Amino acid sequence: MRAMRLVFLGAPGAGKGTQAKAFEEKFGLAQISTGDILRANVKNGSPLGLSAKSYMDAGGLVPDDVIIGMMESELAGRDSFILDGFPRTVGQAEALDALLLKLGKPLSAVVQFDAERSALIARLTGRWTNPRTGRTYHTAFNPPRTPGICDEDGGDLVQRKDDTYDVVVERLATYDEKTAPLVDYYARKGLLVPVDALKPIESVTAEILAGIEARTGAGAS
Repeated sequence: MRAMRLVFLGAPGAGKGTQAKAFEEKFGLAQISTGDILRANVKNGSPLGLSAKSYMDAGGLVPDDVIIGMMESELAGRDSFILDGFPRTVGQAEALDALLLKLGKPLSAVVQFDAERSALIARLTGRWTNPRTGRTYHTAFNPPRTPGICDEDGGDLVQRKDDTYDVVVERLATYDEKTAPLVDYYARKGLLVPVDALKPIESVTAEILAGIEARTGAGAS
C-alpha cells in the first residue's frame, strides 16, 4: 500500500470515527486523535503535556502551537495516518500544512463526509446507552426489544447529555461556524474528496477509496 495521509472532515454524527476504524483495521492506517495525544502527553508528563495541563487546570483552551508540537512528535515516525477531529479551524489547518511541509509528508486527500442536518440529528439523538455496561442502542437502527430497557441486563437505558436534541443542535451549529470553512480551504487546494456519509458503511469506504484513487492514484492494495 502506498502512503495515505488523510484528514477526515465532517459534522458530528457523520461517521468519521466508524470509517477511521475501518481503515485502521483494513489498511493499518493509524487513527490519530488530538484528544488521545493530549491525554497521553499529560499522563506522561512531557514538557508539552505539562504546558497543556497548565492551560487545562486554569479552565482555558490548549493553544494551537502546543497541539501542533504534540502532533509533530506523533507524525514524525508515520508514513500513513488519518487525522480525525483535527484540524477544526482554518488556523489549525494552516499550522498543520506548515508542519507537514517541514516533515515532507503532504496530505493525500481530505475526505468530506457530507450528510443532511436532519439525518445527523436523527443519528445522534436516537442513541441510548446502558450506563452499567456501555452497550449502546439506537431507536431507529438498533432498538432494544423493549423501549428504554437493555436486552442484556433488563436495566434502564439513558441518553447522554451530548445526545440530547438541544446539545446536538448546538454542536452542529459550532461545527458550521468554526469547522465548515475548512471545506472551502481544502477545496481551493484541490485536496477535497466528498463522500455521501449516509450510505451503508461498506459503500462509504469504497467511495472514499475511489475518490483518493481518482485524485492521487494512491489507492490501497
